[in-house]
Amino acid sequence: MHLLVIGHVVHKCQDGKFFAYGPYVREMNLWFRHVDEVTVLSPLDSSLKPDPIDLPYEHKNLRLETVPEFSVLSFREILGTLLKFPVLWAKTWRAVEKADHIHLRCPGNMGLLGAMVQIFFPNKIKSAKYAGNWDRKSAQPLTYRLQQKILSNTFLTKKMQVLVYGEWPNESHNVRPFFTASYSELEKEDLIPRILGPNEEIKLVFVGGLNSGKQPMISAEVAFQLKKAGRTVRLDLFGEGPERKFLESFVEETNLQDSVFLHGNVSPDVVKKAFQKAHFLIFISQSEGWPKVVAEAMFWGCLPITTAVSCVPQMLGFGERGDLVLPDPTLVKNRIEDYLQNHSAFYQKCQKGAEWSRQFTLEKFQEEIKSVLVER
Repeated sequence: MHLLVIGHVVHKCQDGKFFAYGPYVREMNLWFRHVDEVTVLSPLDSSLKPDPIDLPYEHKNLRLETVPEFSVLSFREILGTLLKFPVLWAKTWRAVEKADHIHLRCPGNMGLLGAMVQIFFPNKIKSAKYAGNWDRKSAQPLTYRLQQKILSNTFLTKKMQVLVYGEWPNESHNVRPFFTASYSELEKEDLIPRILGPNEEIKLVFVGGLNSGKQPMISAEVAFQLKKAGRTVRLDLFGEGPERKFLESFVEETNLQDSVFLHGNVSPDVVKKAFQKAHFLIFISQSEGWPKVVAEAMFWGCLPITTAVSCVPQMLGFGERGDLVLPDPTLVKNRIEDYLQNHSAFYQKCQKGAEWSRQFTLEKFQEEIKSVLVER
């Protein structure tokens, strides 16, 4: 089988291998195990070197078909995209013609282009992984809405399975609830006991891009409020992004140098060890699909305190396996204070979270991927 992957992720090349954002590549390598040939249709920036979080593709017969980056966020970018459009359309069309299975990575600009091109190939087998928020009631960019409409329209989109995070009512029959996974069955082990009490150090963790959408500053403000209330607290932040400079300034201004630590991009093993020790994941994100860090924290008995976006309420059992809060550091701080007085509630939720998350292993994920690639 010749698999074509159409996506917007920018790739990098080093020593003859193609690299991209680690969590994405880790998943795609699982897809590639079931096919003979792979073509990836995506942008390439030859001036960039791989970051520590990037990973290489693993397939002996893989080819990267490059396309120019494009955007439609401003009038100038729209004009630039119009000039590039004939090349983008032609390259996508030719790639779709040659493939046996077309796999779209949505939402994104290349995902939208692929969704439009596939309309003219009704007999090709297709799948689309919609890695964003599928909730139709949520605020979405116009281009995201358009992708949702095309993908879920069974007249425009033939022979396609649309993989979405969460279960949503009144969807077309080609929309299939899906998930993602980080850990193997072999990694399961007993949860490391955490002592939680008013006189113990409260261990907080944030994992994700340090950007405004993930709101890492709220995590730092929570740590500041807890320390101001006389608690001993430690916050470890893993990730990189433009908000780092603001976080560093905040840490210095509030004298949190001995409580808040910015580690940058690190390996999955480092994050795993942090989850095994932490009491709480503070993840006040504005938009998500299936936030892997929430499921990962739960896997290791770390209680997530997060926002009710996308399918996160479903993941947390609507409050049975974690806490859903508004993006207010005082509310988060108060929730943690409640647990300091009610240890049993904390431990029960941690246990329920681990039991739920450990259903979604890499082995199960592999079987689900295999079922998508089988012709229907």
